Amino acid sequence: MKRLLPLSVFLAVLSVIAGFLLSRMSFIGRVGISFFYKEYTFMKTWWKGTLVIFAALFLLMLLQDAVDRKLVKKRANSFQLLVLTAAVVGIYFTYRDFQYYYAHRWLKEKFHLGGYLFWIGWAAISLYFLFSRQDAPLANENLPTETADHLEEHPGTK
Repeated sequence: MKRLLPLSVFLAVLSVIAGFLLSRMSFIGRVGISFFYKEYTFMKTWWKGTLVIFAALFLLMLLQDAVDRKLVKKRANSFQLLVLTAAVVGIYFTYRDFQYYYAHRWLKEKFHLGGYLFWIGWAAISLYFLFSRQDAPLANENLPTETADHLEEHPGTK
């Protein structure tokens, strides 16, 4: 768990920034959320947006950590590359949505940056696991090991 502490702190800071930026949506965006998209009212308050983003990123981090620990490094890296690709595709489609869907363009740039930060956080999780060392499991922990006492008992085996 110690190896996840720096990543967790980074995700917490990123979530605070993203939550703050999402809460800085335009007046028209606030009205639209209040009347038509009530399921997104958490974005109007910075700390609620921060908690939702951090919870999502933290769960993704735990999932990717579990995969990284359970699989051999080559397969774990393949998984991390797949997830990194999903994050990049997410950024691309979020950009397209914000540029070409008329109602989302009205939310303004600060809100858009908050949305992009979520995907950047997910990409950062994948990059962290791609470039961090995997703790190798100890080989044959249950088998007896050869000790110096054992060698002294049998002088011919050196």
